[in-house]
Amino acid sequence: MITIKQVHTKEDFTTFVKFPFSLYKGNKYWVPPMIKEEVKSFDPNNDIFKTVDAHFYLAYKNNTVVGRIACCINWTEVNDLHKRKVRFGWFETIDDIEVTKALLEQVEKFGKEHNMDYIEGPMGFSNMDKAGMLTNGFDYIATMIGIYNYEYYPNHLKQLGFKPEAEWIEYQVDIATFDQEKIAKMAKMVQDRYELKLLEFATIKELMPYVDEMFALLNKTYADLQSFVPIESFQVEHYKKKYLKFIHPDFISCVMNKNNKMVAFAITMPSFSKAFQKANGKLFPFGFLHLLKAVKTNDHAEFYLIGVDPDYRSKGPTALIFEQIYASFSKHKIQFIETNPLLVENIKIQQLWKSFNPIIHKERKTFRKDL
Repeated sequence: MITIKQVHTKEDFTTFVKFPFSLYKGNKYWVPPMIKEEVKSFDPNNDIFKTVDAHFYLAYKNNTVVGRIACCINWTEVNDLHKRKVRFGWFETIDDIEVTKALLEQVEKFGKEHNMDYIEGPMGFSNMDKAGMLTNGFDYIATMIGIYNYEYYPNHLKQLGFKPEAEWIEYQVDIATFDQEKIAKMAKMVQDRYELKLLEFATIKELMPYVDEMFALLNKTYADLQSFVPIESFQVEHYKKKYLKFIHPDFISCVMNKNNKMVAFAITMPSFSKAFQKANGKLFPFGFLHLLKAVKTNDHAEFYLIGVDPDYRSKGPTALIFEQIYASFSKHKIQFIETNPLLVENIKIQQLWKSFNPIIHKERKTFRKDL
């Protein structure tokens, strides 16, 4: 018999966060979160819950946790974009269709109680959270910004009547394919023609005054995508705290015009996936040492965010970004870069990578069911 329990206490949330550690034990591709940070992100006092309602559930069988799920409603999405959608995320389950069914029934119930029209997931509270169930690429290690799941997950959803909704691809690029001379020539031409300049940062403290402008540009970049939900100011503060500590200033690129307005930016990071695996959910006593080592010694990087002002898309400011990326990666001995998930409909961003012989090594989807 399967029992579903709603999560309320900090102890329950700790159980919620720790369940995947047992589910993926021995799996060399899953990357664990930091337990304390993950539990903290579910605190009801978190600013994200100013515009999001969420419930969290654990599934038990014979007094053992066998699954978990979060369901949430992003009211900005509902009220401003008129998408009456209940999201589900943080979904994990053993290979038992009945467990999956019981968990998703809670999402269905939550959605109907709030008069939503459909369910979609997996996805988080906002567009800054992980989204998309892995459907191809199960033998590649997960990134910090990508969901990893077993191959049976999408099969469960299809059996329960869910249909694919949004689709993403992820590229892996060998830095050796970068034509340094061509990029440098293009960057010089673009820089001179449009009076652009590239900012460089020695410390994260120097970067901080520009972060809000980055997120504003991010909203502008993706505004025309049907699935994008604008990122609000208090959410920006949340993600500053969550991610900036992992970013090295050498891996930040900002392009400004002659009026000192940001027209493009990119954030990359050395891959922390193996370091997180070694830390196994804990920064102390030794987890932070693995993270420090990942910054200093790494051959793999992740392309986290990119924003380009629509007025400058055809003017090539990304040439300056790729020139700096190449220089930084050469300095840090990075050999491979993995992109963030790219929506299949977002052809403009995909075009940025076409010159570098990218390999599609992962695919992911959200799944939808009408209520």
